[in-house]
Amino acid sequence: MRIGLAADNGTWHRNRLLTALRAQGVEPVLFSLADVAVVTGRGEPLRVPGFPDTLPDGVLMRTIAGGTFEATTMRLGVLHALVAAGVTIWNAPTAIERSVDKAATSLLIARAGLPTPDTWVFSKREAAAALVAAEARPGAPLVLKPLFGSQGEGLLLIERAEDLPDEEAVARVYYLQRYVPRRDGLWRDYRVFVCDGRAIAGMIREGDGWITNVHRGGRPLPWAMPRAAADLAEAAAAAVSVDYSGVDLVEDGEGGFSILEVNSMPAWSGLQTVCETDIAAAVVRGFLAAVRGARKPHLVVA
Repeated sequence: MRIGLAADNGTWHRNRLLTALRAQGVEPVLFSLADVAVVTGRGEPLRVPGFPDTLPDGVLMRTIAGGTFEATTMRLGVLHALVAAGVTIWNAPTAIERSVDKAATSLLIARAGLPTPDTWVFSKREAAAALVAAEARPGAPLVLKPLFGSQGEGLLLIERAEDLPDEEAVARVYYLQRYVPRRDGLWRDYRVFVCDGRAIAGMIREGDGWITNVHRGGRPLPWAMPRAAADLAEAAAAAVSVDYSGVDLVEDGEGGFSILEVNSMPAWSGLQTVCETDIAAAVVRGFLAAVRGARKPHLVVA
């Protein structure tokens, strides 16, 4: 199999995936989407580094190279073009777009009838301010999240309308979600790793503040994941159509769970320290099975 691995950053994750692929007898080509070119007039116009005169059978996505809005749009376009040519992509560009855009994720979760904290998305500060005035108060805030943010960066608790940043500071999108406190006062939520439709690992994330992301100092703790949490995470991944994902859950205060986010490029270094499942190996097995079961890519002939 001709396999590409797109992993622009994160040495630990890249090395784990490389080891898992090699254990399956596959030597992948490491490449960056930033180095893919489009050249028309001479056969197949998509030129992927390491695949001269051909296309890969599959590409395992760990990260997308950062850049401007235009550069990111082009790189997603490259992934769409690979899918159109028959290349198996994990995660597919549609899934990446749906999960990176928190508004799209919330919409899909809601349409699937799955539990999630009340969420509102506005483009105008006036509309966001009116919502905050109606729904928030001291001690009962809303969470303001960057639409494209990750790893707990840029989160704010909003109790009053005057706490809202101006439109430019939020890229003219106010994504607001009801904050769900725990009854015991702990700052704790849950991460479930879903691969190929199954919840394969989970952990508690506990922090010294309300932001529990491991990247921001949260502590990963072992978790005997309840079947209800696994089922909910699997349903969330299916709603967003991700092949592998990190699904964030919070207790709903009534004995169940509620979905916070679905991540299509999840980190798992913290999770790996508290679970026995080899997560990289599970991702690689699922990915390679999908490649084997797919039709071979087709090229534009010169």
